[in-house]
Amino acid sequence: MMRGKRGSALENGEKGDGAGHHGVDDSALTSAISNGEDLGPLIRSAFEIGKPETLQHQLRNFVKKKEVEIEDLCKLHYEEFIHAVDELRYVLVDADELKSRLTDENSQMQAVGISLLRSLDELIECHEIKSNLSEAIRSLKICATVMHLCVTANEYLTTDSYYPALKTLDIIERDYLHQIPARVLRVLLERQLPVCRAHIERRVNQEFSDWLVQIRGMAREIGQLSIGQASSARQREEELRGRQRQAEEQSRSGSRECVYILEMEDIDEDDSLLKFDLTPVYRAHYINTCLGLQDQFREYYYKNRHLQLNSDLQISSVQSFLECHQIYFSQIAGFFIVEDRVLRTASGLITSSQAENLWESAISKVNSVLEDQFSRMQTASHLLLVKDYVSLLGATLRRYGYQVGPLLDVLDKMRDKYHELLLNDCRRQINDVLANDKYEQMLMRKEYEYNMNVLAFHLQSTEIMPAFPYIAPFSATVPDCCRIVRSFIEDSVSFLSYGSHMDYYDLVKKYLDKLLISVLNEALLKLIRNPSLGMSQAMQIAANMTVLERACSFFAEHVGRLCGIPMRLVDSPHGILAAKDVLRKSQVVAHERMLELVKSKVDEFMALTAHINWTPDDPPQNGNVYLNEVIIYLETLTPSAQAILPIEAFDKWVKGVLNHISDCIINTLLSEEVRRFNVNAIMGLEADLRVLEAFADERFHNSGLDKLQSATNLKQSLAEARQLVNLILSNQPELFLNPVIREKNYNILDYKKVILIAEKYRDLPEKFFRGGSKQAAKKKGLDALVRRLRDLG
Repeated sequence: MMRGKRGSALENGEKGDGAGHHGVDDSALTSAISNGEDLGPLIRSAFEIGKPETLQHQLRNFVKKKEVEIEDLCKLHYEEFIHAVDELRYVLVDADELKSRLTDENSQMQAVGISLLRSLDELIECHEIKSNLSEAIRSLKICATVMHLCVTANEYLTTDSYYPALKTLDIIERDYLHQIPARVLRVLLERQLPVCRAHIERRVNQEFSDWLVQIRGMAREIGQLSIGQASSARQREEELRGRQRQAEEQSRSGSRECVYILEMEDIDEDDSLLKFDLTPVYRAHYINTCLGLQDQFREYYYKNRHLQLNSDLQISSVQSFLECHQIYFSQIAGFFIVEDRVLRTASGLITSSQAENLWESAISKVNSVLEDQFSRMQTASHLLLVKDYVSLLGATLRRYGYQVGPLLDVLDKMRDKYHELLLNDCRRQINDVLANDKYEQMLMRKEYEYNMNVLAFHLQSTEIMPAFPYIAPFSATVPDCCRIVRSFIEDSVSFLSYGSHMDYYDLVKKYLDKLLISVLNEALLKLIRNPSLGMSQAMQIAANMTVLERACSFFAEHVGRLCGIPMRLVDSPHGILAAKDVLRKSQVVAHERMLELVKSKVDEFMALTAHINWTPDDPPQNGNVYLNEVIIYLETLTPSAQAILPIEAFDKWVKGVLNHISDCIINTLLSEEVRRFNVNAIMGLEADLRVLEAFADERFHNSGLDKLQSATNLKQSLAEARQLVNLILSNQPELFLNPVIREKNYNILDYKKVILIAEKYRDLPEKFFRGGSKQAAKKKGLDALVRRLRDLG
């Protein structure tokens, strides 16, 4: 600073003294020195201009000025300065004393401080030892804890307790590994921890692989047990429906006996019976989740289970499908029961979409297998057997939430084929029954036979138990066919029940009508039209058809009971089988066939009229020979017909026979073989008619035909022949022309036939008219009648 001030002064002095010499300005130099500024620029400037002497001169002048100023100042303050110097001397004395005392105190402090420093060093050393020991203890504790955890982890691994072992390893790694002071131990653990985790992963995955093999073997048993539970539940349901039907029937019959039905809640089967262990799955899934491998494990699980499912869906090439279908479907059921439990309990191991994908692929494959196998089956019982197990499979898996609709749709597609096979079986059985029947009325000696063949099918005409032995109006064909039809109904209901259609009553009715119409009715019609059929057989077949028509009510009720339809609906017009009307119409065909056979036999007897003498001299005493054969035949045949035919059918049949006999008599007189006849021959015919009319009257009253509504006497069936004989034997045959008389007595006669027959009577030679004037008058009357009728014609 002084240097700077001096530089300033020099600069100012030089400038003042020799401004003309181009030196430093004295004022600037003085200002710079006073302000303590750096004189370096001024010095450098002096040297640059080559005049450092000038600067020195200025500086000396500045010093001189300052010395003069100091001298002036000292002269001004001399006394004060002297006084200050004296005080300074006193201060120096005190400072020396203080210095001496400080020296003594310092010596004493140094003596004391040395021992304290020595103790301090010892204390610091102890603290360091303590710190080292604490650190050592802490390190030993960490190492001991880590070693204990390692031992614990080894014990867990030894006992296959993988989850606590894994958690122990996580504790070691998370809480202690970075704190372990022993580098060797730390490096060892860093190397061994991944090895242990890999070991745990391998072990749990090996256990899971073993479980996959084991559960596939158990799936069949699981499926069989679960399907068995579904079957038991179905049986209980059917028993409950049976009790309900029994109660309904007793209610309808007015029985006062109380029927109590225990309403049972629909309780699902106890799943605890389905014992299978999923612990390896849970453990493997959780361990892999803890290892951060959950996605890989889930993919591994799904892939392997999908492969197992594909293998299970392959049908056996060694056994037939009929033999192995239960094993096949049980395996599938067991697979999806296991998957359902895994889905519900394994915490996301498999997703709902993955389970649905498995089920969709399975149902698609099963449907194709079923369609293929069903198409090959040609036996209804085989198809029903497989269908029943498939429906149980559907019922089982529906309890676990699987959509079994497509499975049941396949069964519905097969119902037409099944019923065609069933119809073929029934057709074969019915044809065998019809071929082996003797067509004789059944003889039942015991009550159980009556129950088995009559009451079992509601074929009884009265509720009173008959006396035994009992002769039924039908042959063995009827109960045998009823058993076949009943079996058909039960098989049809078995196939259609538990399918996709809850209301299958109309379907069963449709197929039942098809059986009764296309099979049973056609077989009966074919039999009744057989040219070699005998009269007794035709009569028995007609009677059988009547009973079978009545049995249709039982068949309809049986369908309603099995389908759970209230009897009031079965008894309604909707419940009536179409086959009932068809069988009723077929009875007409059978009755006509019976009539044809009787007419054919009667024609054989009427052929005996060729031996009649149409111009006898006297009337026959005992009638004509043909009539005896006809009466014997009718008296033999009508009791059997009366016993087995319904009263209306019997009435129609007898009238048809008598009407045919009347036609035969008329046709005989019209035939070319009878060229002439006399009154004696007509009197013989009149005697024949009296016998026939007596037979007809007796049958009318003794067979109960007179009790029929709008009943007409059987004699009316002989009316045409009777009116013709009466006309010929009449003394006034010309009264035939009187409309009133004709309507009253000859309303059935055809005038054309009267002309042809009367001409034969008229054309007789005169020698035959030996009866006197009455015969001559009758002949004239007939001649006149013929002429008048010709004129009218």
